[in-house]
Parts: sequence; structure tokens; C-alpha cells
Amino acid sequence: MCGIVAIAHRDCRAPVSEDALRGMARTLVHRGPEDEGVLSRRGGGLGFRRLSFMDIPGGQQPFTNEAGNVHVVGNGEIYNYPALRQQLEGLGHQFRSGSDIEAALHAYEEWGTDAFAHLRGMFAIALYDERTQALVAARDRAGEKPLFYADTPQGLFLASEIKALLVRPEVSRTFDLQALDQFLTYEYVIAPRTLFTQIRSLPAAHALVYREGKIRVARYWDVAATPVREWAADDAAVAVREALATAVDRQMMSDVPLGVFLSGGIDSSAIAAFMADSARRRGVTVTSFSMGFRDQSYNELPYAREIATRFGLTHVEDMVTADVAALFDPLVAHLDQPFADVSLFPTYLVSRLARQHVKGVLAGDGGDELFGGYDAYAAQAMAARLSRVAPDVAWRLADRAAQLVPPSSQKKGTLNKIKRFLSGMTANSADLGHYRWMTFMDGPARGRLYTPVLLEATLGGDVHREVREALGAYRADDAVNRELYADLRVYLADDILVKVDRMSMATSLETRAPFLDTDVMELAFSMPGHLKVRGSQRKIVLKQALRGVLPDSILSRRKEGFSIPMKNWLRQELQPLMRDLLSEARLRRRGLFEPREVQRLMAEHVEGRANHAHQLFSLMVFERWADALDAPVQLPGVVAAS
Repeated sequence: MCGIVAIAHRDCRAPVSEDALRGMARTLVHRGPEDEGVLSRRGGGLGFRRLSFMDIPGGQQPFTNEAGNVHVVGNGEIYNYPALRQQLEGLGHQFRSGSDIEAALHAYEEWGTDAFAHLRGMFAIALYDERTQALVAARDRAGEKPLFYADTPQGLFLASEIKALLVRPEVSRTFDLQALDQFLTYEYVIAPRTLFTQIRSLPAAHALVYREGKIRVARYWDVAATPVREWAADDAAVAVREALATAVDRQMMSDVPLGVFLSGGIDSSAIAAFMADSARRRGVTVTSFSMGFRDQSYNELPYAREIATRFGLTHVEDMVTADVAALFDPLVAHLDQPFADVSLFPTYLVSRLARQHVKGVLAGDGGDELFGGYDAYAAQAMAARLSRVAPDVAWRLADRAAQLVPPSSQKKGTLNKIKRFLSGMTANSADLGHYRWMTFMDGPARGRLYTPVLLEATLGGDVHREVREALGAYRADDAVNRELYADLRVYLADDILVKVDRMSMATSLETRAPFLDTDVMELAFSMPGHLKVRGSQRKIVLKQALRGVLPDSILSRRKEGFSIPMKNWLRQELQPLMRDLLSEARLRRRGLFEPREVQRLMAEHVEGRANHAHQLFSLMVFERWADALDAPVQLPGVVAAS
């Protein structure tokens, strides 16, 4: 696992400064604490920080081809490296190392930008081609590894994280207020947007070519192209079990020990089970890592222990407490742009715990998006039925009545689920499908919160455009797969995988996700939606695939989700931090949010009359993030942040 940077000058005759490359790369030392390398040529250059997994003595980057005119740096793992190397050597290419990233270099020599479709793994790759004076980059199919770029009058700057771009004076810090609008709607920003107008995120499964001052970005793979076919239920279950077991075994490729994140849910338990089997064949041991909570409605440790014991794993666990307040500042600053999924805290803590024992872990991310694990899928199916038997006015009246009832302090609970369902039923966003249950601040709420200058700046924007585009891009006549496709393209790529990558790399830990193996993703989308979600049933085919692999106590569990009791902590231990970050003086100085509305949200939440944890935490994250930048955010038409 590594951090990469690249510079391509608009003037292809101008040499790239090694100092500039090193300055960018050294902001990414947490991604690669073990080694550094740079390469400077006329017109372009590459930089690299290394966390070594494969060919530890010989895997230093950048790599250069035999002719000395094409160079590469890469972050990630190419799991089909052995077969790809054999194929390329048969075509006459010569390898100087055992590194999987070198295969990407020779693949590009052989197939040009079509090479990325040959790579199976998680990766962000940048190549400088002196033959054409082009900077070429690509990101893996699911978006496990990040890649950002800034197109400036001087040239293109590219990096694994935004912080490496912001050290360059050529990169503007002008703030994208419509991206803020999107963040407050979803708790994350959807690619290609970032909070900076000049910085963009390369979307998953896309390649970029920069040449002669022009950028071309194109998709090289799309799971939506996978044709849906009829499957017998038993055959589908066998295929899923075999594909997932193969993916886990493939991702065990490493020259250092690997562990597993284990929540005790279906997805992570499946990975642990197949990993234990692979480890026995390899003659190695597996360590599992879990985080628990004193609040038992959030605590899943007993289930994690059950799985660890059943499969003979060495189990390590710890507890998440409200002491996460001490982590708030450093983690928000580390994130580069606002991100408010509260599970970032336990993700960081379990990563820190794992890093004390191993360099890398496998995790269960992607199972929900491929096989239909979220409550929102069942809510959407129920809404389709209920909307035909009761008029809209009845749902609005029921929602108003439900809002008068104080929320439960439990993680989910029947009352909380009913309130959330009714809020989605009455939202003016039925065209968003299940995403009406995956937004946390609707248009009217944002309208009350924003100052006139922010309202004006966001007027005419569409925070839901990328979601609608994702839903519309799936052309097959399968409603469930359409919802899953949108989540794979949006929620997984821009929330789940962002959280996992940033929090694990903050501790210099690599994470791998076997569910996101190309074969597993394409297999899942070849199956009709009714094999995954039917009424209130979810993950139907995955559960059938795991019968006999996992105990029934795990397969029959309801989904919990990896979260923390933030709503309770904001009323108690974290209340002083909240009041400080959302003080009237601070809000007036920033000039974006109405202090009276924020005070109302805080009062209702602290007094237990409503649950505004998502909204308040998002505002806290934004305020701290804006303060944490090394230089002020440039707000177009708004007073600059202090």
C-alpha cells in the first residue's frame, strides 16, 4: 500500500522539480512510511511513498520499462499479477522485480489505456509516457484506492489525497459551495466533486489521460454492462460461495501476515471463514480484530467471538468509548474534506488496533451493495406496496404525528425505524428510489439552515444529480439491481470505501475487500434482484451460499451496521465540543449557517425532543475542517473563514 503523486507541465519542455514531487509525497508518509522515490523528466514526474507487501527488497518505485521511456507508480494490489506476468513475459516483456505494480507498466506498454481492463485488484496508478509526453492514470473498478487531480494553468497535479495537492501554490483553494450542499445532504461528497472547485476525484473504473494541456477522462469498465440471466436458486448459491472463496484466497497474496476485520455480521464472518480455510492450506494463522461498545444495542462482540472461536482465529478486541472526542480534531483534519459518517471513529480504532499486530487486513465491505443488505432496500420495496393503498396526505399526517414522539436512545429500535420510514415516505424525492432513506438533510431543512448568501450560491444546483445519473445508467429492467448499482457507484465508492481507506491508511494499515473482486461483482449483477431482496428478506442468495459455512445464529441476525451512539454522546460527553464548534460567534464569523437554526437543532437534540445527530455532527465536522486547513478556505462571495 502506498501514496502516489504526479506532475505534468502544460509546457512539455519544462523539467519537473524533484523537490516539488518530494514535497507532495511527504504529505502522504502515513500511506507509505517505509520508502520514498521520485522520478523527474521533461514535462512530467512521479513521486511515491511505500508500505511494502510484495517483493519487499525489490519493489521500490517508480518502475521504468526496458526502453527507459515509460514510468509508473502505483498504490494497491494487482491480484491477478502472477497470470498477468506470465502472459506479458510470453509477449516479450522483461521484469526486474517481483512487484505486482510492475505488471501494470508492461501491460500499458502492450495495450495502452486498454491495459486497465486487464488488471484485477484495487489500485490507483499513474504513468508518465515520455514517448507521447502524456500523464496517464487510472483507478480500480470499485474505487477502493483514491486518486485526485487539479487542472491548473501550469499543468496537472495528481495525488492519492487532497492534502498532497494543497501544498502546491498552483492549486486554488476556492471552495465549492454546491459541494457543501451535497455534503450536508448525504454526509459525503460524490465524485467527481470535492470541496474545492479546482480539485476533482477520478471516479472509480475511470482512466485519465493528460496531454498537451488537455484532459480526457473515460470509463473503462461498468458492471451495468453485465447481462442479467435466470439462475436456479441452488446454482446461484453455489456460484456465490465458490467465487467468494476464490476471491479471499486470491487476496491472501502477501509476503507479510494478514488479519481480518470481524464485526460478527454476515459479510465479515464469511470473509473470516474463507480466510481461515485458505490460511490452513498455506500453513499460516489469522488474527481477527473487533471493536465493541458498552451500550449493548451497539455491541456485537459476542457474535465476533463466536466466529473467531468457531474458525480458530487469534482474536483481539477493544471497546469504543466517548473518548473519541480526543480523536475528533486529528481525524477530521486527516480527511482532507468534510465527511460525516460517524463510523469513521470505530473504523480508525479497529485499524489502529490491527496495525499493532499486522500490516494488512481483509474486510467485508461490498456485501451489502452487491446482495442487498441495507434497510433502505426493504423500505423501498414496502413503499412501493403501501403507496398504492394510502394517499400521500395520510403519510404526511402520520409523519407529523411520529415527529411529536421523542426518539429512542437505542441504536435502531422499532420507534426509530418507523420515524425514519415515514420521513422517507413523505420526502419529495420518490425519483431517488431508496436514496430518500439515505439522505440526512432535505431541501427545506437546508433552506432553514443556510444564510442568504449560501442559499444564493447553491441556487440552481442539484445535490441529487449524481444519484439520479447512477440510477438512470442501469438500463436492465430490474428494480433491485438498479438500486444496488447506484449504491455500488455512489454510496460504496464515496462513503464506505473513503472511510475505510482514509482511516486505515491513517494508521498505515492496508485493507482488502474480497466482495469487490471483479468476478464476484460481475457474478452478483448477473443474478436477478429477486434472488437478493424479496419483500423484507435481504441477502437471500448470499445467506443460502453461506449455509453450512456460517452458523445459523449469524445468518439469522438482523443487520446492525458499524456505528456509534453519537446521538447519545452529543447529549452528554460531546456536548461541550458541539457547543464550542457551533457557537453563535463562530457561525457568524463563517457566514454560512443561521445561528438561530443551529441553536434550535441543538436545543431539541440535547433535550431529547428530536434526533438531530446527523445534522449537528455534519456541521461540527465542517467547522473543524475549515479551521484545520493550513490556509483559509477561499469562499466565493462569502467572508473568508478564519
